[in-house]
Amino acid sequence: MTLPEDGLQKPRRFYKVVAIEARDDGHAVCLDGRPPRSPGGKPLILPTPGLAALAAQEWSRQGDVLDLGSMAATRLAYTALEKTAPARLGIVEEVARYAGSDALCYWAEAPADLVALQQAQWGGLLAWAHQRLGLTLVPTTGIVHRAQPEEALDLVRSRVRQMDDFALIGTAHATGLFGSAVLALALQDGRLTGEEAHDLARLEETYQESRWGIDAEAAARTAARRTEALMLEAWFSALR
Repeated sequence: MTLPEDGLQKPRRFYKVVAIEARDDGHAVCLDGRPPRSPGGKPLILPTPGLAALAAQEWSRQGDVLDLGSMAATRLAYTALEKTAPARLGIVEEVARYAGSDALCYWAEAPADLVALQQAQWGGLLAWAHQRLGLTLVPTTGIVHRAQPEEALDLVRSRVRQMDDFALIGTAHATGLFGSAVLALALQDGRLTGEEAHDLARLEETYQESRWGIDAEAAARTAARRTEALMLEAWFSALR
């Protein structure tokens, strides 16, 4: 069966048994013996048993009606299988574009305790990126754009260009989620957990919430983004 595109009527669960089957071309997630297919017709065959297990868990958790919105790893896997290879150059450039305006490089001017948090936590990750990846990004204060060295962006391009389709699409997804190529690369490398990356991306928001509170709508958005970050941690772990 082919999953519907988002926005179409949700189908009823049509299978009983979810299993993983080793094949010559990878590890297939099988529903009653057959892998489901993407909207473009790609079977759900993944490069590692861990990644197949991650997707299989999503299929196993479904109730009487399939909810594609709750199957983030399956959706990302279909994107890797179907869309990443033909769009590879554009995806690489998108990650480099985020590095050029990385959220970790824009520190507040005040108050002093928030600035100290950013210097310690964001500055620590920038130092890690320099030591581990050879990536030097220059922080600034305020929100006015500051161009990053072109050699730094070239290094990001070179690093992500070497990734396979599954690591690349995971890194690109994490970059957009966090607004930071540094956080995405740290998660992909195993330097951060999903929760740590999520919390660092929200450092200023969390600070403001501690002073002014948080409403239900913002809390729901935060919870959804945290779930995505935890899925990406599992995604990268399954690829290692």
